[in-house]
Amino acid sequence: QVQLVESGGGLVQAGGSLRLSCSASGRTFSSYAMGWFRQAPGKEREFVATIMGSGGYTYYADSLKGRFTISRDNAKNTVYLQMNSLKPEDTAVYYCGADPTGSSWHDFGYWGQGTQVTVSS
Repeated sequence: QVQLVESGGGLVQAGGSLRLSCSASGRTFSSYAMGWFRQAPGKEREFVATIMGSGGYTYYADSLKGRFTISRDNAKNTVYLQMNSLKPEDTAVYYCGADPTGSSWHDFGYWGQGTQVTVSS
C-alpha cells in the first residue's frame, strides 16, 4: 500500500508560480513512477507529467512543456511539480499518482487526495 499526500496548492495570479509537492510512503520510492494529473470543473482528469524511477526519465503533456517541470528527491520520498507562467486555464485539482512497479508512465494504482490550484486573471 502506497500513501500519497499532496501539498502546495493555493491561489495565485496569472503569470505567477507554484510548486506542488507529493510525499509518498514506501521503502522503494526511488523505483516508483510518479506523476501528476489534474481535473478542472466539468472536465475529465488529464495527464500533466510523469517522472520514472530508474533514470528519472520525464514525460509531459505537450501543452504544458516549457512551463511545468517535474522532479523528485528520492531521499525525501517526494516528487515536485514546478508550475510557472500560470494561466487561469491551469485552475484544477492536481492529483499525484504512483506506480510502484515503475513500469507505467500513466497507469497509476495509487492516488493522493488532490490539491486545489486556482489561478486568477
